[in-house]
Amino acid sequence: MQHAQLADLLRPQSFDDLVGQEHLFGERGVIRRMLAGGRITNMIFFGPPGTGKTTAASIIAKQSGMEFRKLNATSASLADVKSIIGETSNLFGSNGILLYLDEIQYFNRKQQQSLLEYIEDGRITLIASTADNPYFFIYNAILSRCSVFEFKAVAPQACLPVLRRALRYLNEETGQQKEASDELLTYVGQLAHGDVRHSVVLFENAYHAAEDVIEREHVESFHITAGALSDDLHYDLLSCLQKSIRGSDPDAAVFYLAKLLSMGELLSVCRRLQVISSEDVGLAYPMATAVVRACCESARELGMPEAQIPLTHAALLLATAPKSNSSEAAILAAMEDVKQGKGIHIPEHLQSPLFKGYRYPHDYPNHYVDQRYLPTDLPLGTNYYTPGQNKTEQAAAEYWRGIKKK
Repeated sequence: MQHAQLADLLRPQSFDDLVGQEHLFGERGVIRRMLAGGRITNMIFFGPPGTGKTTAASIIAKQSGMEFRKLNATSASLADVKSIIGETSNLFGSNGILLYLDEIQYFNRKQQQSLLEYIEDGRITLIASTADNPYFFIYNAILSRCSVFEFKAVAPQACLPVLRRALRYLNEETGQQKEASDELLTYVGQLAHGDVRHSVVLFENAYHAAEDVIEREHVESFHITAGALSDDLHYDLLSCLQKSIRGSDPDAAVFYLAKLLSMGELLSVCRRLQVISSEDVGLAYPMATAVVRACCESARELGMPEAQIPLTHAALLLATAPKSNSSEAAILAAMEDVKQGKGIHIPEHLQSPLFKGYRYPHDYPNHYVDQRYLPTDLPLGTNYYTPGQNKTEQAAAEYWRGIKKK
């Protein structure tokens, strides 16, 4: 028996059997209430693997009476999308098609755009899933037409019903009467770190290794801790990468990069490196953001193992570059004033449509004229940005000091 088959055989057929995600599919869950009201919309499911995203989409399709089609963006092509779109013009797809697009972040802009027309006119209802932040990787035109719902890691205790079903099924399938305590099943859920599918795989292996009673030792034989990435370790290593770069230690930066990549953390590394380029290098070397962006795009296109080369390029560039956090400090200070309700009254000469009294800087020497831009309820001379002590920012500051004195 293949592991994936058991997980599929145990796949819930209704929301009542779906474990976890009470906030979405429980008695008062938002999606369940929406469907009960006869409403179905385009959706993006965002959350870790094994939390029920595919299962939920299939249940939604069944309840809606729509034809269910599934594509995985890691292997699907534009031709696959067009083939499904073609079904909407015949009797087979007359009630509309619910397309479940797994790992949508791997579809490029053109592939995502190909869906827009059919989402607009209702021939396709899209449910897309991703384990990554959708606001980073999904085309804005798709996002604006979808509701985003977060799936959360399933608590170990919540895995119990699924693992009990797995035990019953395996006993019936093999004609045996093996036993497993609730304590053991909860332990399996803990080791799976919120991934229900992985908990089934782990339990099935342990079942076949045991004789009459399934014990921890049987489970632990199939649970490899080396290289397993818990949520805490995930964030710890990303933090170590950023702190090493911020501390200008290229060797440590490369080590943590290697450790993260060995654990399959390509996309999270790309996101973190792009943050670092603005948060920790910033205006001290403005081109770093463009170079890092290019390296990350190259890495995502190449995939592993080649992706490690442009990512090392980016990490070493950042680690050895001059540092400045002046951009982050400026926005945090401005945000604090916004949160306190300051800056309500915008100067009249900046307001449309007349811009009465506005002076166009390009009409003046050195493209500069002294006039107020900050809201009038903020003190004149309010300062958010302080140039960093680096060559680039100090040169810019010196230039503007000279211009403004004139």
